[in-house]
Amino acid sequence: MGEMANPNLITCIVQRGEADKVVDAALSAGAEGATIYFGRGTGVRQKLGFSGRFIKAEKEIVLIVTKVEQTDAVFEAVIKAARLDQKGKGFAFLHKLDRAVGFL
Repeated sequence: MGEMANPNLITCIVQRGEADKVVDAALSAGAEGATIYFGRGTGVRQKLGFSGRFIKAEKEIVLIVTKVEQTDAVFEAVIKAARLDQKGKGFAFLHKLDRAVGFL
């Protein structure tokens, strides 16, 4: 098990059923793996009023740890795959991590 110095964590939250395409895009862009889990969103749907009814409360959360040199390509691939430039499709954010261990 190798330790990775200065890795990044991309977190992407999308509507239920959308995570697989996000993971596929991340892997194609150089990510080595991803973790998906389920959640429930609140707040945005209520603020959007009528149009918020089309946003599912059920979410999929995708966690992707990347090496520094992969991060930009993977993050851009995630944005494109999840269509995050469109309102109500979800969001993604990036964390800089100090250390990570357990990667191949």
